[in-house]
Amino acid sequence: MHDTSSTSRPPIVVLCGSTRFWEQFTEAALYETAAGRIVLAPGCNLRQPHPLWATPEQTARIKQMLDTLHLRKIDLADDVLVVNPGGYVGESTRREVDYARSLGKPIRYTHPVDRSGHE
Repeated sequence: MHDTSSTSRPPIVVLCGSTRFWEQFTEAALYETAAGRIVLAPGCNLRQPHPLWATPEQTARIKQMLDTLHLRKIDLADDVLVVNPGGYVGESTRREVDYARSLGKPIRYTHPVDRSGHE
C-alpha cells in the first residue's frame, strides 16, 4: 500500500477504453482503488439511454465535451490503464493512448493487446 500521509498522495490512474466494456471499467476501478490508487474514469456511458443525450445533437455535443474532458484526466494521471477485454483497442482509445504516450505516461492494459490492427 502506498504512503497516504499528508506529505504524499496516492498515485492517480486514468481508465481508458470503450464504454462497451462498462462492467469491466467498474471492476478495474474496484481493483485500482483497492490497490490504493485514485481512479479517474469515464463518467458517462453514451451507450445507455439518458435525457442528457436523447437527441443526435445532444449526443454530438456531449461526446465532444467528454472526449476533451478525458484528455484532461490523462493530464492529471500518473499512469493509464486501458480496459481492453479480448485485446480490443478502438480508434478513440488509440488516440487517448497516443496522447498519454506523448506526455510520457506509463500505459498498462487489462488484457493482452490484439495485434490485428486494433492498437
